Amino acid sequence: MTVDAKTLRGFAADLFRAAGLADDKAAAVAKYLVEADLMGHTTHGLALAPWYLQSIADGVMTRDGVPETVSDKGAAICWRGQRLPGAWLVAEGVRLACERARQYGTATLVIGDSHHIGALAAYLTDATDQGLMISIASSSPSGAQVAPFGGLKGVFTPDPVAYGIPTPNDPILIDISASITTVNMAQRMIREGRAYEHPWVVDAAGQPTTDPKAVLEGGTLLPTGGLDHGQKGYGMALSVEAITQGLAGYGRADAPKGTNAAVTISVYDPAAFGGADAFLRQTGWLVDACLATPARDPGNPVRMPGQAALARRRKALEQGVTLYPGILAGLIEQAGKLSVAVPPALAAVETV
Repeated sequence: MTVDAKTLRGFAADLFRAAGLADDKAAAVAKYLVEADLMGHTTHGLALAPWYLQSIADGVMTRDGVPETVSDKGAAICWRGQRLPGAWLVAEGVRLACERARQYGTATLVIGDSHHIGALAAYLTDATDQGLMISIASSSPSGAQVAPFGGLKGVFTPDPVAYGIPTPNDPILIDISASITTVNMAQRMIREGRAYEHPWVVDAAGQPTTDPKAVLEGGTLLPTGGLDHGQKGYGMALSVEAITQGLAGYGRADAPKGTNAAVTISVYDPAAFGGADAFLRQTGWLVDACLATPARDPGNPVRMPGQAALARRRKALEQGVTLYPGILAGLIEQAGKLSVAVPPALAAVETV
């Protein structure tokens, strides 16, 4: 069953407001969680809402306020996030980085001590819609589910990086991580009693397995490249940790407790380099060349990163969002606890 995106955003914002978030924070969290569901990133959309609501209740997520400015050199800015909602911090960070990139050509903003930020891909079009290129990297110094290549003990989190690249048509939206799978996906598969299609984790003894429960029993997620070429994911994790926690000056060395994230946002204005039209000429050529490549499987033609997500988003905005099973029921359960009215349209969907 599908639900209207605007109704869903409003309901989610009501839940976060009732839990204690300030209006602007509640609206931002609702917007970007729903955006993730619109794009099909269902482990990082409203599936996170019950956890976020518990974080607010426990005082792990700060309800209101502004980040501390650690430094501001114009094109280089550092914030201490004060454990404010990650969606609000990143949205504000992207807005500021875009403004500064227009002024300086490029700008980088680093945030330490944020709460969880959700799906990186959900923020990219905030920049690409302006003709700007963006990258977002994130790590969580309070988590350690990915071991260094060849090791047995977790040190890193999946440490994702996302890129939004304008083209003459749809932007290229890349969202990749330093591990083969994610913690949220492992948790979902454990709840549903499912196994991976391939051995994407290792157990406590370092043996590859398809059982996601291994992650809870001393095992770790495999780095991108797996047992064969995992040095690639390992290298990516090291670089992400450095540009997020390292540049923020706050991370694993401080042993933060509770949910914690570090984020680096970099925005580039093509007009300040070789020119906006020249940039689009190059990215347009790349897209055309990739899509014209003969497919190994004729039934699955080559596509661009983000192509499927943007198609899902357009369809969901027109026809309604298809939520992953159990998510709407979970939101309605939270509404009961917080005395929030459930929109009749959502209640009707849940009872069908």
